[in-house]
Amino acid sequence: MNGSATLLASTPSRAHTREQGKERLSRVNLETSKNTKLEAAMHTGKLVEPEVRPYIHRETHADLCIDADLAKGPCSQEHQFQERQARLREGPCSSGSLWLSDYTMNNEDEFYDAVTGLDSDESCEGTSEASFKDAVVDAGAEKNNGTVQANGIKKRRSNLPAPMFSRNNFSIWNILKKCIGLELSKITMPIVFNEPLSFLQRISEYMEHTYLIYKACAESDSIERMQAVAAFAVSAVASQWDRTGKPFNPLLGETYELAREDQGFRLISEQVSHHPPISAFHAEGLAGDFLFHGSIYPKLKFWGKSVEAEPKGTITLELPKHNEAYTWSNPFCCVHNVIVGKLWIEQYGTVEILNHSTGEKCVLNFKPCGMFGKELHRVEGYIQDKSKKKRCVIYGKWTECIWSVDPQVYESHRRNDKKAEAKKQKPEEADDAENDDADDMPEVQETVAVIPGSTLLWRVCPRPSHSAEMYNFTNFAITLNELEPGMEGILPQTDCRLRPDIRAMEIGDMDEASREKERLEEKQRAARKDRAKENEEWSTRWFELGTNPYTGSQDWLYTGGYFDRKFTDCPDIY
Repeated sequence: MNGSATLLASTPSRAHTREQGKERLSRVNLETSKNTKLEAAMHTGKLVEPEVRPYIHRETHADLCIDADLAKGPCSQEHQFQERQARLREGPCSSGSLWLSDYTMNNEDEFYDAVTGLDSDESCEGTSEASFKDAVVDAGAEKNNGTVQANGIKKRRSNLPAPMFSRNNFSIWNILKKCIGLELSKITMPIVFNEPLSFLQRISEYMEHTYLIYKACAESDSIERMQAVAAFAVSAVASQWDRTGKPFNPLLGETYELAREDQGFRLISEQVSHHPPISAFHAEGLAGDFLFHGSIYPKLKFWGKSVEAEPKGTITLELPKHNEAYTWSNPFCCVHNVIVGKLWIEQYGTVEILNHSTGEKCVLNFKPCGMFGKELHRVEGYIQDKSKKKRCVIYGKWTECIWSVDPQVYESHRRNDKKAEAKKQKPEEADDAENDDADDMPEVQETVAVIPGSTLLWRVCPRPSHSAEMYNFTNFAITLNELEPGMEGILPQTDCRLRPDIRAMEIGDMDEASREKERLEEKQRAARKDRAKENEEWSTRWFELGTNPYTGSQDWLYTGGYFDRKFTDCPDIY
């Protein structure tokens, strides 16, 4: 179907839409995943990250073992690791190997009585990435010597080729002063305000915490699955903190592939429309555990001192094992002080996650910073069952961590908190509000105060120490544009990694990046004119416009076939 296709005139009924969704889940075709099952990843010496391993469902795992050097497991389960290592030395695997089936986490209830979210115990039901890093050594390290492997790179980089270019001598005001209240997608910005990633690559950062999806897959209780999905939805936007650089607008037909055997997923995205700009993506678990897809149409508006990104489009997560589908949309994102002052970011708005199979819903309120900044980065919400009874409360910060707690415990704590706050409140605060500059970044308040009895759902991974010199990238983001020798023979010519303006910016050649960006934009305009002369419409390659089977709304759906790697008919866009 071509990019100009329109939605069917008649909208299907809710019941019909729900039935479509159920049928889709029941007939999910896992044949495409068989060629990329984790068995293949293991036997070719690829890593499976320890965050993923406890939650991966295997049909057979007696023959799967990973060469491991488990220096330290989660602190609360150190004795379990020692026992397993002792058994492994006597077991059928080679010395130092770890049976995938033997690596399980203790999900017994624990009591957390921490002072703050960052000071609390790392041993929170296996969901904290920081406590697991460097736990496994690749079985094929000596054999592969760090060379390129199909669908990925064995050892990923930890730095960009060049540090970030200074923006101190550039003013954005001359460009934006005539655009107040307007939509910004058609405005050309100087390249100095970009970051060396395409928006398609930025979307792939949703997958940084894929282990939370695997945790949801492993849970037998639907409320606990919803907790994991809610944590994943929050974690998906965490990388935006301090990311004030604008990603490159994808060219029409541009694609991005990301396959991470170490995290158990592969993703394909495509720019399916240029005006309006729409990016579609599809990710799947390597063993068919999940499908994660959506189409994103961010509307940017300039409001004088800030730029606001309005989220458009639906995100869908399918868990075939549980016959479940979840849908939600992202919160608003706002960049403050785009004219004068220090840039800072906040996210706000209500995110509703709906389980279309059970009727359960999670409502998350991303709070605006407020007058004194006390609500900056805070997220509060709840999970309710189909009878609208609150089953748990979710709270935390999207920049730090997310916790869950019993609703009654939360309300009791909140009442006590309000009483204590009233006693401490200073009368002069009201006068200070009159002189407060709304766009100055408020002082960040104390970190998340953890309510006794809470369970940690997610904690952000620390950024590298040199992140500020690398566009405030996370470790995950630093790897997204990496191109090693040999990858060009695997990727289609439309992949973002082959885009010359982004590549030039990444290596610090800003003049070349600017020239290439202008050349590519002109080439795209010329191609559009040629199609208009021939009365020819653009045809998307990997996605088609259709109806989301769960919401009944317009959506771009993956048509399949990308990983067959038949790329001979891909367009020349660079």
